[in-house]
Amino acid sequence: MSGIPSLTLKIIDLLEQNGAKDVLIVGGFVRDKLLGLSSKDVDIEVYGLSYTQIQKILAPHFHVDLVGQAFGVVKVGNTVDVALPRRESKIGLGHKGFDVEAVHDLSPTEAFARRDFTINAIGMRKDGSYYDPFDGIGDLKRKTLRATSPAFKDDPLRVLRGMQFASRFGFKMDPLTIQYCRDVYNEFPSLSGERIYEEWKKWALRGVYPELGLDVLYETGWINAFPELASLVGCAQNPEWHPEGDVWTHTKAVCREASEASRNFKPELNEDERVILMFAALCHDFGKPATTYPDENGRLRSLGHAEAGAPLARRFLERMKAPKRIVNAVEPLVSHHMASHDVDHAPSARAIRRLARRLSPANIKLWALLCQSDAFGCGATHRYLATPLDAKEKNLPTLKSEYQEHKIRFQSDLWLDVARRLELAESEPQPIIQGRDLLALGLKPGPHVGKLLKEVFEEQLDGKFSTHEEGLNWLKKKLSS
Repeated sequence: MSGIPSLTLKIIDLLEQNGAKDVLIVGGFVRDKLLGLSSKDVDIEVYGLSYTQIQKILAPHFHVDLVGQAFGVVKVGNTVDVALPRRESKIGLGHKGFDVEAVHDLSPTEAFARRDFTINAIGMRKDGSYYDPFDGIGDLKRKTLRATSPAFKDDPLRVLRGMQFASRFGFKMDPLTIQYCRDVYNEFPSLSGERIYEEWKKWALRGVYPELGLDVLYETGWINAFPELASLVGCAQNPEWHPEGDVWTHTKAVCREASEASRNFKPELNEDERVILMFAALCHDFGKPATTYPDENGRLRSLGHAEAGAPLARRFLERMKAPKRIVNAVEPLVSHHMASHDVDHAPSARAIRRLARRLSPANIKLWALLCQSDAFGCGATHRYLATPLDAKEKNLPTLKSEYQEHKIRFQSDLWLDVARRLELAESEPQPIIQGRDLLALGLKPGPHVGKLLKEVFEEQLDGKFSTHEEGLNWLKKKLSS
């Protein structure tokens, strides 16, 4: 019946049979259904029953959780929230600066007016009919993000929700809503880093059109809350290499390409990998504003921008309380995203081993996807010409035939291909020789053991040995010399 889950229909039937004046499915489930998207979680809004009545009606039939009692919410199972309509009153600054009151006799129109965007203020009854007091269905068709009312300004976090909605659905924000966002810019400092990160995470993880989310930041003035992004606007680039325009334009294009890569790469990226790739794409050129200058011929150069951008990326992510595992993986990707640009031939095994080491805890797979996105995002793909691998390269078989034909391909593909054959696409090299090996050869414990292990590992990375036996032989010669 209208694509509504059977559990939801049972809940609605029970509520209606026991006196509810109206029961509406609301929020993301309705929006996503109209957009042809799947949605697991369902929110139900109940009119004409008190919180206690709802609890008594549902408890004999389902496992109910009263986790949202203060807001009039009963949770049924793990997927359905049953709630009273709510009235909110602004009492201070920030995301938490208002009182929320559950009111069972509130009208649906008044209740829906408190919702953020019209696309989230659409109700659906069990017969499949819609209650749409603010023309949210029309805005879905127009691909427009429009605030339901001036009450939008009660919660400044809604600006960032608008950013990630634009990214997910490919929508533009209407002018009046943009002005509402500008009106609450001064409340940005009241938002917690954790809440900011959650919206950015949705931008990174669910965004199909991430550049449109970035457009929302720019149009609303909220880009200034993220100075690393604001500095990219108007930062000129060499048109020979970047015909697309300034660094901001380039960054948006790279994020678009990274989003496509993260969704289409096989085998499929996991959630952390997608988030890491998207943040690396967003942050990869943070170092350009401080390093860009005209050379003696007037051409713009940005030498050292990758290394300069890495600490800026770390601070950007740390301010929004991104998990350490995400921050620690993004930073080396930013720092080394130019690693292959000065190489006009296929990489050696030594280069792969050392790059994999420098990228940890990220890896060459994510690095290659970032480099590919960077190249696609500048519109000058012709300069990435892959040349054949030197057949004499130690311990490496001949490259696949398609690489022998001088086809126009991205160098990062070559690096990834070699890394896969070295089994280093998703990991870093591990030391073959361990401390116990040195002790077995008669060395006494001490600082000199650690120093020698580092030296041995460097030789391993350089390809002096590749097995444990070869490593021991090298070590014995070293100790006997």
